[in-house]
Amino acid sequence: MTLSRRRWFYALAWLLALVVLPWWLGLPLLLAIAAALLFAAERLERHAPVLRLALRWGLPGVLLALQRGLGGDAFAWAMALLGALAGFTLLAGLEAWLDRGRREKVAQPELRDWPSLALAPIGPAVAVVELRPPEWSEGVCPDPLGGEAHWQAGCFVLPDGATVERVQPRAAFSPDGRWFVARTSRGVVLVDRDHRRSHRLRGWELCGWHEGPWFVSGSGPAMAWREVLGQH
Repeated sequence: MTLSRRRWFYALAWLLALVVLPWWLGLPLLLAIAAALLFAAERLERHAPVLRLALRWGLPGVLLALQRGLGGDAFAWAMALLGALAGFTLLAGLEAWLDRGRREKVAQPELRDWPSLALAPIGPAVAVVELRPPEWSEGVCPDPLGGEAHWQAGCFVLPDGATVERVQPRAAFSPDGRWFVARTSRGVVLVDRDHRRSHRLRGWELCGWHEGPWFVSGSGPAMAWREVLGQH
């Protein structure tokens, strides 16, 4: 008997055994297996695939035993279906938790320092962007399109009549006048004057201008406004 056929044989035998056993005996067996995977995953790493297979095949067996033990009527089937919904949901959550380390390894490939990556002979071309630093103003901010933005009682009033509320008195216009950025206690407010839209960007700071505003969060790299708004 090949390994694949033997695996199927043992899985079916386990399912039938739990169908024959009373559900109040089969259920503690499955709970014990789940607890072992939760609290002793490292020590049972070699046996984890077998234990996970036992959970997948054992749960239908216990549900069929429950249905039989409740009399096999409509109420029994309803309880079995409800148990299937809860059981397979918990099983999916358990397997996702057990596979978390594998997903992190896939999502976080080996990191390389930025100079080596930029000088590598292969890979995507790197475009160098030179940012123009923002010119911050306090309280009164000159508008490149004419006029001034005035701050009063936590609110900036722009020359076109637009208001930006719940901001600090520190603000800056883009060189072309399209964008207005005001500081808050937790980030900035970005105003797109062309489209009359504002965005509160928590955790971001304005670091310069290049075809629009660029922002930085903590020690991360600078990002263009399109990328930042895509994350909000």
